[in-house]
Amino acid sequence: MLIPSERWREYYPGAVAGAVAVYGLSDQPGRDDLRGFLCSLELRLKERHGSGHGDELSRRIRAYAAYYRRFGKTYHVLLQYRSVAQEGKPIRSGLPLVEAMFAAELDSLILTAGHDLDLVKPPVVVDVSAGDERYVTLRGEERTLKKGDMFMRDGEGVISSVIYGPDRRTMLHPLSRNALFCAYAPEGVGEDAVRSHLEALARNVLLLCPNARVAGTWMCAA
Repeated sequence: MLIPSERWREYYPGAVAGAVAVYGLSDQPGRDDLRGFLCSLELRLKERHGSGHGDELSRRIRAYAAYYRRFGKTYHVLLQYRSVAQEGKPIRSGLPLVEAMFAAELDSLILTAGHDLDLVKPPVVVDVSAGDERYVTLRGEERTLKKGDMFMRDGEGVISSVIYGPDRRTMLHPLSRNALFCAYAPEGVGEDAVRSHLEALARNVLLLCPNARVAGTWMCAA
């Protein structure tokens, strides 16, 4: 399902990418369970922010900040984390499945994109942009990838990039029945952290959809 390109391996030594697939999302009886988990996570993030990030999270923050700086950007997940942990903003997205993903992303600070698996044309390849690839983002904006940015593509084109995020073609929606969650990590984050993040994300989804099935996890290390 997830294949690293040689260009990605050469361009970003030490980087990691991962993906997890979850099937059978038609029923979502665990909305209250997920909501309770999100409330407890919000409290935990506030406590963590007050006591400091710790060495592991600090390393991740530095790794992502350095990557985004190359493109004149700020790591948006860290900003979202601070809005919850520091400003008390609740974790909301409008779509419970995305909230389950967003919760794991805020907890680990590992960048993640969610896709409707039935709209993805495998295999998914982890690659590095030449600077001329184009796609329509989640917001409906057509973007040309930044040269050197990590991105993922399927048989029809770009499905996400680090700088511009997931695409519109394979976006999760209320009728999604199967999902693919993909994570990016620059050097300094590590394979174990990405794997643990994806496992936590899958647990969040199973809170929402206890009858769903986690079908597989794929890891790529440069």
